[in-house]
Amino acid sequence: MRYDLVDLRLFVAIAEERNLTRGAARVSLATSSASHRLRLLEDDLGAPLFARQPRGVALTRAGEALLRHARQVFAQIEQMHADLAPYAEGVRGHVTLWANTHATHSFLPDDLAGFLRRYPQVSVALEEHTSPDIVLAVARGEVEVGVVAGRIEDADVELIPYRADRLVLITPGAHPLSVRARTRFTEVLDYPFVMLHAGSAIHTFTTNAAAALGRHLDVRIQVRSFEAVCRMVGAGVGLGLVPKSAVPLAGLREPPVVVNLDEAWAQRDLQVCVRRRAALSGFSSALVESLVNTQG
Repeated sequence: MRYDLVDLRLFVAIAEERNLTRGAARVSLATSSASHRLRLLEDDLGAPLFARQPRGVALTRAGEALLRHARQVFAQIEQMHADLAPYAEGVRGHVTLWANTHATHSFLPDDLAGFLRRYPQVSVALEEHTSPDIVLAVARGEVEVGVVAGRIEDADVELIPYRADRLVLITPGAHPLSVRARTRFTEVLDYPFVMLHAGSAIHTFTTNAAAALGRHLDVRIQVRSFEAVCRMVGAGVGLGLVPKSAVPLAGLREPPVVVNLDEAWAQRDLQVCVRRRAALSGFSSALVESLVNTQG
């Protein structure tokens, strides 16, 4: 059986819009033409892909399976374009890497710089996403390599240890909590916080941790980097929750005080996430090898 990419794009559009007319419009087809193409596709497959409903359509089991595979096909096509496009610019390889906030702002800058020095013919596209989104994208085949933190359960991916780290509380020097060696998360929720911007992985993780306790964080200010969090906390604006590796050892006029968090989830070891390590393309495999063999 041969699959037409136009039909697959139409099918994905209808599945995502949950509506034949809107899906057809998204791929610039008339509704009648889209309906005809969909009917022929279902006839070729020998199974219905959608259950028609009064206000749209819903995927059948066969439709869910086709959607999963179609997304992988288009992800591979996009990766093919990404791999080939750099040749026109004199670059002979390209790797897309998704990573959470923690990795993006701590270990990856130096580690990627080392990788790029060893492979000057390669370009890397680094995108920041939450760990659950990274795992899902890798499992679907939408991206080859990710870096995630924390426990990942029941995911159809391979996880390779990358870096050990943990979240710590940072306080101003004169704060009542600054004299403590460790504290529980519940004991700090009445104080204002300095946070990374909304939408960052660590912002989402921290607010979810508070929500799990039935509480809300009092976010006084949001900034764009861990260094800015440390500077704001040191200046007395509020408390912060950051990876220990992100706290500068020197260079701040008013350095924050580090207090250990007595929480199991504070251990945030980083892991490289791939679908199947043995199946990685050349430069993606080289990147994974470089990251997991980095000493630190």
